[in-house]
Amino acid sequence: MKKAIIVDDEPLARMVVKEYLQNHPFITVMQECNDGFEGLKAIAQYKPFLIFLDIQMPKINGFEMLELVDNPPAIIFTTAFDEYAMKAFEFHALDYLLKPFSKERFDKAMKKWIGLHKQGRTQLLSPGLHESVKQPEERTRIVVREAGNIKIIPVHEIQYLEAYDDYVKIFTAKEMLLKKKTMNFYEQTLEASQFVRVHRSYMIQLNQLTKIEPAEKDSYEAVLKSGVRIPLSKTGYTKLKTALGI
Repeated sequence: MKKAIIVDDEPLARMVVKEYLQNHPFITVMQECNDGFEGLKAIAQYKPFLIFLDIQMPKINGFEMLELVDNPPAIIFTTAFDEYAMKAFEFHALDYLLKPFSKERFDKAMKKWIGLHKQGRTQLLSPGLHESVKQPEERTRIVVREAGNIKIIPVHEIQYLEAYDDYVKIFTAKEMLLKKKTMNFYEQTLEASQFVRVHRSYMIQLNQLTKIEPAEKDSYEAVLKSGVRIPLSKTGYTKLKTALGI
C-alpha cells in the first residue's frame, strides 16, 4: 500500500479523485487537505509517496506549498487553470490534470506514476528552463518557513534583499528571513517600479531609500531609512538613477 494525500479546497474535486482512486486499491489516501497549510502538516506527518495538488487555494497556493517541502514526492496537479502547466513541470510534476478531467485521463496519470515507481523514481525530469507564468501572489508576498512556522511577508514590508549562497536574505523592519530562491528570480518577479537590483548581491525597495552617498574609489552607497548602507555597483548605480528619474 502506498500513501497519498489530496490537497484541494474544493470538496467535490477531492471526492472525484477519491472516486477515481477506487480502481487503484494499492493507493491509500491518508488525508484530505483544504489548503496548503494543512498539506504541509500532512506531508510531514505521513510522508506520502504521491500528492494530488490543486494550485489556486486559500492562504498559500500549491506552488508556495511545494517551495516549503524538502524533497517532495511525486506530484499530480489537479487544477482548473491551464496557464500554469509549464511552471508545474518546473516543479518536476508527474502530470497536470485540467479540471474537469475524465477517469481515463486520471488513469493515464496513474499509469505514468506506476511506471516511474517500478523504475525506482518518484519524479519526472524537468523539461528545462523556461520563463514560467508568475502567479499574482508572487508579486505581492513571499512565503517562508522559519523554525517550523510559516510566515507570509507582504512585499511592502521588505526593506532589501541580499544574496546568501543558494538563498536570499529578506530584511524587514522586524526580522531577517531566508528563502531558497535566487536574486534573479526576485528581479524577474518583484515589480520593477518598487524594487531595483543595485548590486549583484543586493536589491532594495525604492521607498526605503533616503539618499545616495559617495563611497571609496569612485563608488556609491544607498542609504536606507533604517540606516543600512547598501553598496552600489556601476550598473546598479545607473539602474537606480534611471528608476529615480535622475
